[in-house]
Amino acid sequence: MSWLRPALNTYLRWTEKPKLRRATPEEARRSFLQKSRIFFHAPRGIQRDIVPFGPGEALTLAPRGHRSGPVLLYFHGGGFVFGAPETHAAMLAALAQRVGALAVLPRYPLAPEHPFPAALDHALASYHACRAAYPDRPVLIGGDSAGGALSLSLLARLIASDAPLPAGVFAFSPLTDLTFSAPSFQTNAEAEVVLPAERAAEMVQMYLRDTDPRDPDVSPLFGDFTGAPPVWITVADTEILYDDSRRMAAHLRAQGVDVAFVQEHDLPHVWPIFHNVLPEARATLDQLSGWIKAQTAASAPTR
Repeated sequence: MSWLRPALNTYLRWTEKPKLRRATPEEARRSFLQKSRIFFHAPRGIQRDIVPFGPGEALTLAPRGHRSGPVLLYFHGGGFVFGAPETHAAMLAALAQRVGALAVLPRYPLAPEHPFPAALDHALASYHACRAAYPDRPVLIGGDSAGGALSLSLLARLIASDAPLPAGVFAFSPLTDLTFSAPSFQTNAEAEVVLPAERAAEMVQMYLRDTDPRDPDVSPLFGDFTGAPPVWITVADTEILYDDSRRMAAHLRAQGVDVAFVQEHDLPHVWPIFHNVLPEARATLDQLSGWIKAQTAASAPTR
């Protein structure tokens, strides 16, 4: 582990976590967007465009030479209430450059203005728009935290409807159980350097309203993934969502899914977003890019 890891953890624990304890959705959105412009920088040579896409718009990130590569359809995190394509653009640009892929980040509707099922319906429409726009290129779905929940719930919906499936799905520290029943939600509450566990139920309630949290459309841990393509999941052992990822990997494997589960030690929630400063973040993106290349090299039209 690098010396930067404890330094970054200390910074996040004493600055960002306290702010998330009290921020309104509007404050969290504004703060995250402002800080992403300061701290997160994409590699050179990435073409950025906001384009009409599906039911709304998306941010596309195109490295040189991407046209023969896959398409990464990515759903950002933010507890379903904040975050934007722009906040995660630098991370996805770094991944897209490594893979030689086009990244597409839809601007999906956020709660509380747009509660469930708005985000998932938008994700489903975005996936079909992606396949229609790039019919000859393999599509992979990805997401982090709440965006990881969207990605995995979207996969379950596609399987249930017998729709064409992506070449693979990847998730950074995904939220998979909105009942918050996992032990790590309590045991890691102090060790977690980003997410305040005490705010989780409040934020998720803005998204759920009256929806049962065991509904697989919101908690993919309870979904049916029989016949799913390969899935890659990474999480750190000090995150409150550690067990969400660990249990999700076990659930998928029990249903016959090929799962790559990568556990790291004492890294912050969705640490690859800090790829500009954190060596471990760059190493994770390198590892994921190798996995994506393997899936797309082996992929054939599915279903």
